[in-house]
Amino acid sequence: MGLSRDERTVLSSDGDTFYQFSGDYGVGRCATTDGYPCGDNYVNRMYFEFSPKGLAGKHVVHATFRAHETWSFNCDAKKVDLERTWNITEGTKWPGPDNIALMDSKTVSAGRGDNCTPPQPDAWVEFNGNLTKTVQDFADGKFGRLTLMLRAGDEGDPRAWKRFDDNAEVTVDYVPDPGVPINVGVIPGETGTHGYCEPQDSPLIVTVDQPTVRARVETQIQPGTNDSKGDLKANFRIARQLDDGSWEEIWAEDSAGYEHDGTLLEMRTSKRTNGTMYRYRARTQSHWSYKDGSSGDLYSSFSSWCYFKIDTSAPKAPVIQPEDPANGSPYVECVTDPCDAKGGRGVRGSFVFKPNAADPDVSAYQWALFGPSGQEGKTHNVPAANHTAVVRDVTPAMGGTYHLKVWAIDVSPRTGTPETFDFQVSLPPGPVGRWHFDDGAPGSDVTTAKDSSADNPNHDATAVPHDLTMHTGAGFSTMARRGEQDTSLWLDSSNPDLQQAWADSTEPVVSTAHSFTVSAWVYLTDASTSRMILAAPGTQAQAFALYYSSSTKSYVFHYTATDSTTPVFVKSVATTTDPPLRVWTHLAGVYTAGSDPSGDTIQLFVNGRAQGDPVNLSQAAPSYKPWEAGQGLQVGRSVVRGAAGQYFRGRIDEVAVWQDALGPGDIAAEAQAKQDEAPATELVADWNAEGSSGTTVSEFSPYPIGAMALSSGASIDDESSTLDLNGSSGYASVTGPAIDETGSFTVSAQAQFDPAVLNTKPNGYEAQLAGQAGTGGASWALVVHKIDQDVYVWKFLRTTPSGTTVTTADVTQMDNLADSTSLVTLTGVYDAQDQGGRMHLYVGTNPVDDGSENVDASPQQGTGSLSMGGTTATGYFAGKLSRLRIWAGAMTNDEVRSRVIAGN
Repeated sequence: MGLSRDERTVLSSDGDTFYQFSGDYGVGRCATTDGYPCGDNYVNRMYFEFSPKGLAGKHVVHATFRAHETWSFNCDAKKVDLERTWNITEGTKWPGPDNIALMDSKTVSAGRGDNCTPPQPDAWVEFNGNLTKTVQDFADGKFGRLTLMLRAGDEGDPRAWKRFDDNAEVTVDYVPDPGVPINVGVIPGETGTHGYCEPQDSPLIVTVDQPTVRARVETQIQPGTNDSKGDLKANFRIARQLDDGSWEEIWAEDSAGYEHDGTLLEMRTSKRTNGTMYRYRARTQSHWSYKDGSSGDLYSSFSSWCYFKIDTSAPKAPVIQPEDPANGSPYVECVTDPCDAKGGRGVRGSFVFKPNAADPDVSAYQWALFGPSGQEGKTHNVPAANHTAVVRDVTPAMGGTYHLKVWAIDVSPRTGTPETFDFQVSLPPGPVGRWHFDDGAPGSDVTTAKDSSADNPNHDATAVPHDLTMHTGAGFSTMARRGEQDTSLWLDSSNPDLQQAWADSTEPVVSTAHSFTVSAWVYLTDASTSRMILAAPGTQAQAFALYYSSSTKSYVFHYTATDSTTPVFVKSVATTTDPPLRVWTHLAGVYTAGSDPSGDTIQLFVNGRAQGDPVNLSQAAPSYKPWEAGQGLQVGRSVVRGAAGQYFRGRIDEVAVWQDALGPGDIAAEAQAKQDEAPATELVADWNAEGSSGTTVSEFSPYPIGAMALSSGASIDDESSTLDLNGSSGYASVTGPAIDETGSFTVSAQAQFDPAVLNTKPNGYEAQLAGQAGTGGASWALVVHKIDQDVYVWKFLRTTPSGTTVTTADVTQMDNLADSTSLVTLTGVYDAQDQGGRMHLYVGTNPVDDGSENVDASPQQGTGSLSMGGTTATGYFAGKLSRLRIWAGAMTNDEVRSRVIAGN
């Protein structure tokens, strides 16, 4: 494959530049010699800059740079060098960026044709040398751009003058990188379809002394139809715990032969000892060979540890059966993939738990329900009657695949080996209205936002779509929640005559007397007065309203007790005030109506999190009774007794309405803004030293956060296109924040540390590469932590409002991954919908072992200084910083590779 070539230029010592040149240009000294004129004694150098697109998840076996030589000064072969340099821009001038390393040299002469004997036609010149190792690091994300320079080996010799075409390229041969295996676990009995991976404080009980371990080998990137599927095997490792608490590896085996990506591999262990604690993990091994006879093996990181304990007399895996459907249990076990979905959110299931035939003394059972999000439900104990128990309150909270996990307990009492019953729960009905606001470009004449709800397979096919009419002042914006190809509803004109803009449907979208849910992404720019997002007007009042309240300085979802001229509002109010402006925030309001209005409730969700407890409508307003709003859905304004007001300022996107009260899990899933099964991300800030100059780092996203100002001790290095920081006073900053930090986000910075300066700092010193100021510390930050001389680790951390620091644990040592001669790409991900707010760190394309203490379920919203580099409070960084980017949304592992690394 060939690398994507993004930029090229020729620099001349006489001051000329030929950016994105076409055709052939000279390299070397152009002067009159041997009686032949060339030029006015100037020197040229030629540069080609490449992007890593297509390299993500690939191990480069061999790399070649090819340049087409079209002419040489004479027939004598002369040396030409290929060197790696810092990056180029349109403004790069002579003498060009600093050199980093020599890749290769060739002594050649081509392009003289029949003027030489033998003839010397034009020819491709191929360079290898150190290029393969460099491109390997490039593919691993250790730097964001590869810039290669062609120059004469002797720039003082006019006879070394050569001309090369503009079509130089880097070609690579590769194999897929191995990925961390999945489905890693231990089968606790003689047979079983489930492998379990349990933490140390709750180890798996294994009732056989030769358990079977399993792992599904993976490549880092899902291979395409025509891509290599890899030659992979699993490395299985088991350690036992010694009396002093330390661990000793006692079993290491590899699976036999090599398999393709996605193959589930199992192996029976050697005999283990009763009563002993063990732990197990696995990694993927990939083998490659090349046509020159070279070969090698690659290894992924190990999976997390799975802990287990041998107890051959403990209760065996119990039997789980659905109770007779006549008694109300709709769920059936999944024995095929896919399997039939039954029941639904909130529909109870009934199950019978029976002992294994080998267990005569089962006295109770323990069970827990695991949902589609992977989060563990509450553990329940139920006594057994004649060794059997019936449980009739297994209630899924959302649609999708569920896992009912059951343990038998004997009279000792000892909890034994688990069994799992998998079943599929029907998804909730699709939305009765969904609007992406991607119908037109900014400035277009389009005035209708189409209802796309019918595209959802769960949508009622008989329902009529409700398109929205956009009124004067409303338009489309390229600042939108689903990324750069998306658009949103724009309600933010600077012209006062156009600031009363909105969109609406001609008919009601939902029945407001029955359970419903509304949600939207909002980008609020003006909080000087209340701003309506969604509302459903009746004759006198609005049945519901989702809005920003200037009186409470918070987001609110309310339901009006009656359609009256003296309305009583029942409100569910956000738990935090003063939400940040000019950031994307997800809001949802849920109205839950039952058979008896005395139990009806409303609840507001912000970024997928419930805001307080559900508010009981009858208790809050004795006059409450469910009622129907007869007018169309309003987007961006309120309507009360025919009078409009509270016009929204900013952008609104991804509005959806359901005739159903969605559960917390469904709201959290909606807050991910998924498309193509991956969370959507939107680049909301992009500071890049490349293209910057003077005393600011320019910002290149469409969002209005602005450039960062440099302090003393910080400067732009025009040659390397980096921000240089002295480690004692230098940083660049702007007033933040750039994102709603209570929601999901991704941050990425490119950094090269200066060990000479950081080694002068005390052990334990933390230098901030980038971060947002908060209370008690940075609300988020990428930092480098000094452990000892020349021993450092990268960290992604957050500080809670109480001042507690949460960080990615077991961080990878910098000196194992960082290239001290180039920039390393660091990416931090905060996933608000994963276990309440989990953090992840990537060094290049490599995910760091996150550990288990990396959940920040109480995130703070930072304010004030957002910086590249540190301050007195956060620790100054010494070295080079190139780029800082921030996205709304949590990237997956694949997205980090494809968007952060390959999308540089």
